[in-house]
Amino acid sequence: MKEEINRALEILINGGIILMPTDSIWGLACDATNQEAIEKIYAIKKKTDHKAMLILLSNANRLYQYIKDIPDIAWELIDNSVKPLTIIYPNAKNLPESIMGTDKSIGIRIVDEPFCNQLLERFKKPIVSTSANISGVNFPPTFAHISDQIKKQADYIVDYKQNITDEGKPSEIIKLEKDGSIKILRKA
Repeated sequence: MKEEINRALEILINGGIILMPTDSIWGLACDATNQEAIEKIYAIKKKTDHKAMLILLSNANRLYQYIKDIPDIAWELIDNSVKPLTIIYPNAKNLPESIMGTDKSIGIRIVDEPFCNQLLERFKKPIVSTSANISGVNFPPTFAHISDQIKKQADYIVDYKQNITDEGKPSEIIKLEKDGSIKILRKA
């Protein structure tokens, strides 16, 4: 896995796109601070509406770098989650507007999947992660379900976990509002 992390790290540093396993499903990933790389992902997915994308972080302490005010309930949700959980936070900062919601919110997932976590620790920046499919097409539950069209456009495809046949599921998504209320947008 170390060699794959080194190769993926090199691709991210150079503004490329990687296809990698996450703690939920396979995703297209790039440097979340690199606008050109973000545009490549929008092009691969054929997203014309530029909807917000989520970012992955290796640990919850990094939230302070990207969220102005972290609601107290966020810590409780993170600590008690047993499945992959994406939390949409208000008041994002230090990120390109192109990955934020129109209300300046950002979806963030703290990952504990070994490959992702080690890559994020070494990269020291957030990574955009989005399902490895064309916009509007169902997400691929395993690597084998990812279209050749997507695979051909990635600059690097991680070998790790390609042979896993257990179907992945997207993360649960919870939105924290500025007033402290919570909205469940997708159950896992």
